[in-house]
Amino acid sequence: MNTKHLLDEYIDVYMTSLKYLDSFISEPAMAFKLSFEQYLIMHTIKESQNVTLVDIADSRKVTRSAISRQIKVLLGLEYIYQERDSNDRRRQYLRLTPRGDEIERVISKKAEQRFQSWVDYFGEGKAEEILHFIRQFVDVANLNNPADS
Repeated sequence: MNTKHLLDEYIDVYMTSLKYLDSFISEPAMAFKLSFEQYLIMHTIKESQNVTLVDIADSRKVTRSAISRQIKVLLGLEYIYQERDSNDRRRQYLRLTPRGDEIERVISKKAEQRFQSWVDYFGEGKAEEILHFIRQFVDVANLNNPADS
């Protein structure tokens, strides 16, 4: 298969499959007016002690303003709140509200169920193989495009 044909096949897979995969993963969050990224921020808050906006931006390798926009939405929906550090008033920790905690739990459960259905269908070995390939792909992409990483 020549490179152009292979590229065309990759584009076709992206347009027909990977976009579906994104919506399949995002769907549980949409029921609560959340993007998948916003849900992931909520999940990080739940799983972390004393996490800040800067911590999330740094761990995701995105700008603080990108995370700030997502956090504004979560604050507006009253799914999270900010709590000042008693020792350093400039630092604000992100916390889930009781409603935010419940929503995070519901979305996490649905996401786990959906993912389990994939693992049941493809098998754990294939799921690990796909994950390994994706990680290799990202590593190579980062080597070839160091400004993007």
